[in-house]
Amino acid sequence: MNHFELRDGADGLELHAEDVALAAIAEACGTPTYVYSRATIERHYRVMDEALGGVPNSICYAVKAASNLAILGLLAKLGAGFDIVSVGELERVLAAGGLPERVMFSGVGKRDDEIERALRVGIRCFNVESAWELERIEAVAERVGRRAPISVRVNPDVDPQTHAYIATGLRTSKFGVPMVEAQAMYRRAAASPHLHVVGIDCHIGSQITQVEPLAAALDRVLELVDALADEGIAIEHVDMGGGLGITYKDEEPAPPAAVGRAYAERLGPRGLELVVEPGRLIVGNAGVLLMRVLGVKTGEAKTFVIVDAAMNDNIRPSLYGAWQQLEPVCPSGRNETTVDVVGPICESGDFFARDRVLPEVRAGELLAMRSAGAYGFTMASTYNSRPRAAEVMVDGSRLTVVRERESLRALWAGERLLDEDDAGPSAI
Repeated sequence: MNHFELRDGADGLELHAEDVALAAIAEACGTPTYVYSRATIERHYRVMDEALGGVPNSICYAVKAASNLAILGLLAKLGAGFDIVSVGELERVLAAGGLPERVMFSGVGKRDDEIERALRVGIRCFNVESAWELERIEAVAERVGRRAPISVRVNPDVDPQTHAYIATGLRTSKFGVPMVEAQAMYRRAAASPHLHVVGIDCHIGSQITQVEPLAAALDRVLELVDALADEGIAIEHVDMGGGLGITYKDEEPAPPAAVGRAYAERLGPRGLELVVEPGRLIVGNAGVLLMRVLGVKTGEAKTFVIVDAAMNDNIRPSLYGAWQQLEPVCPSGRNETTVDVVGPICESGDFFARDRVLPEVRAGELLAMRSAGAYGFTMASTYNSRPRAAEVMVDGSRLTVVRERESLRALWAGERLLDEDDAGPSAI
């Protein structure tokens, strides 16, 4: 469920975010603009929290999904922890009021400065991806005089049955380590005075719609937990990552309650804490990308609806071939037609939809792209020197601009012209 729906307006039905008409947002903030619903974010978090009630748990929101400070601050107030993959995400969490002791640091390549900063602020755990990374964390911990809390991310070789780009638990993936290697890493960590074993980590992919792959992955993880226990190495928490899917088109993802039951059945008797790292599930359907039609171009083979948003604003359709619903903000009742919805960027890959059946639209009208809350703005770029979109949060009838539209001058902030009077490049 989300809080984007058609309601009566001055001139007929209009798409609203909670109690605010999207047309009014476009008028006030321009386009393209990301629009988030606070009520939807809160509802999705609480549904997940309730689904995991059968076992001690921590919900650590995956910051990469949508990292605006307003979203992070809202989730921190709800009690969320955070899953990060960079020191930049760590600083965002701290700036938003998140607690460092509820932060899990994931990712396959953490730099020494990132490790040090995380140690100094006191994060909850490093999810370690390789033997060499364990060595780096140990060395930094020794240098700064801290004991680093770690878990090893294991690769269970379970097929999540999702897009190849977001499948992360197969043996061909760059993520995680095989079970046998993980066991050796745990032995090393347990013997080190600079490392503290606290958990075990696993994440098999994103947009997972079935319980079975998640349950199979947990079964394999628990085999390793038992093997470690036989060696006297105790595990406090099991981190199963995120990955639960949402509905973009006609998917029927397993409800969080079903996943929660599968986890509780396996973890309940053991007394282990469950950590999950949802991102898309919390914010995916809590956001739309609002755009305006620039014009309609009829070619020999196709009709193109050209909009003012582009692949730099949302790259998912171009990168993943992702399907996201597009609909008029103010339905006209005109006949449907088959079109490609494209942006103005100088790339054939700049499209939002191909051969999509939509009601006829005209220049100046507004379209909304659904399910744009996750991996929309966070993957945006300034390609073609296009400023990044504004972000707004709707809370009932209240509208707050939570990120101003990027200015043109900001596009070259930090750059400089060459000084032709210089004898040569400046010394570094």
